[in-house]
Amino acid sequence: MAKAAYDHLGNRIDSGVVVTKYDHSRGPIGNLAIYEAGHPVPDQNSFRATQAAIDAVTGLTERDTVLFLLSGGGSALFEKPLIPEEDLNRLTRELLACGADIVQMNTVRKRFSAVKGGRFAALCKPAKVFTIVLSDVLGDRLDMIASGPAYPDASTAEDALRIVRSCHLTMTEQMEALLRQETPKELDNVTTHITGSVRQLCIAAQAECRRLGYEPVVLTDRLSCTARDAGVFLGNIAQYYQNCGKPMAFLAGGETVVHLTGTGLGGRNQELALAAAEGIAGINACVFSVGSDGTDGPTDAAGGYTDGTTRDILKAKGILISDVLQRNDAYHALEACGGLIITGATGTNVNDLSVLLIGS
Repeated sequence: MAKAAYDHLGNRIDSGVVVTKYDHSRGPIGNLAIYEAGHPVPDQNSFRATQAAIDAVTGLTERDTVLFLLSGGGSALFEKPLIPEEDLNRLTRELLACGADIVQMNTVRKRFSAVKGGRFAALCKPAKVFTIVLSDVLGDRLDMIASGPAYPDASTAEDALRIVRSCHLTMTEQMEALLRQETPKELDNVTTHITGSVRQLCIAAQAECRRLGYEPVVLTDRLSCTARDAGVFLGNIAQYYQNCGKPMAFLAGGETVVHLTGTGLGGRNQELALAAAEGIAGINACVFSVGSDGTDGPTDAAGGYTDGTTRDILKAKGILISDVLQRNDAYHALEACGGLIITGATGTNVNDLSVLLIGS
């Protein structure tokens, strides 16, 4: 996004800050300062990069314009916490472990941030802010994408408290007090435009499936269940359509969640693909699921692939899928059967794409 903006605007940009994930930078971009930082848990580099952005917008006038390019992943990459780092990191881990969806996570996280929930746009005043967004939130809720640094917050303190109670999140006295403070509900200096989302990803994938000779069906662009349930569901579809007599493609975009029951290695896309393996065993079908940014969980894989032979290949190696899922260790199981999808960084983040292909 930053490269495209710089290629178009060139020396009209006085200065800028770019924050991306580790190993996702693609080299220098004009006079922009590029930072790599932690994700999904923010770190000191996240904080340094965010402070650089705050410094860049400090002292602006009504004649200035801030071009704010926002993508999925911003909740971790763009952060100036109002609580100690160890408390923030514990909160992030607890939210991930309890299976909170992105809206629940960001409703809580923005309460403990100096830039989330519209607060960054407030820091830019009196300058105008023009925001361009790549959405990774189902339904494209602008107050939730990257926790809404430049958009009025529609969630309330009561919403955040409800999530904290239901997920049994650990709160310090300081965090309890911040939870009760409201975020900006109106911002008069911001214009926002969504330029990409998981819906466009599904449409593009649908066209490619059709080009390859499949009859494509987009099931949803709002997949939001557990990864295991999504995998089982795609397996069930394969069983129903296995004898339909023509190549079929079923696509689902969105973001599943994983409930951690073990200490293995993996990500939601790998777990989804592996969970589908039982249902498609012996069928001329495959399931693959990938994160659009090229990374899935804390791994080097974008996601996973399984087909009608996967279950038996793993069984011959003494690996039971049910045991692997219980340990949340999909990475090593997929590695054992050649089912890891490794793409490297793609430069974008608009949720995940899961695909079931059925042969004729």
